[in-house]
Amino acid sequence: MDSSVYQVYEDEIQLLEEEIKLLSEKYEDIQQESTFFSDEEVLMAAKLFQREFLGEHKGYGPPVDLKAEVESLERDLSFLVKFTGIQIISHSKKTLEKTVNRTVQKHRLSGNCQSLPFSLEFQLLEVQNKEKVSTAVTDLSITMESGQYSEISKFVSR
Repeated sequence: MDSSVYQVYEDEIQLLEEEIKLLSEKYEDIQQESTFFSDEEVLMAAKLFQREFLGEHKGYGPPVDLKAEVESLERDLSFLVKFTGIQIISHSKKTLEKTVNRTVQKHRLSGNCQSLPFSLEFQLLEVQNKEKVSTAVTDLSITMESGQYSEISKFVSR
C-alpha cells in the first residue's frame, strides 16, 4: 500500500480519537449536572404527595397562620419543581358549563419540563352525585416546540 493511504487512515483515527475524547468529556459534564436526590428529599416528596393526594391536608377553612402556610406552599412548590423538572409558567381557566351538579372547565397551561417548552390544554369535568364528587380530564392536548427534540415532540403528541 501506498503511504498516502496510511496517512488517510492515521488522520481518520486521530479524528475519531478526538471525537471520542470530546464525547467522553460531554458525558462527564452531563453526569455531573444530573440531579440526585438525598433520602431526606425523597421522603419529603413522599410526605408532600401523601398529604396532598391522600387527603391529610384538606385545605378547608382559614389557616391558622396564613404567612406560614404561604411559605410552606412556596417551599413545597420549589421542591416539586426541582424534583420533577416541571415548571408551570402560566395557567388560565375558563368555565364552559355550570349547572347544579355538573361543571366543565377548560384549562390551559404552559411551562417547561427539563428546559423543554410545552403547552397543555384539557377540559375538567366535575359531576356531583349526592355527597360524592367525580372528576375526569377530557380532550387532553400536549404541544411541544419541535426544534432539536422533534422525536420527543412527535412521541408526546401521539
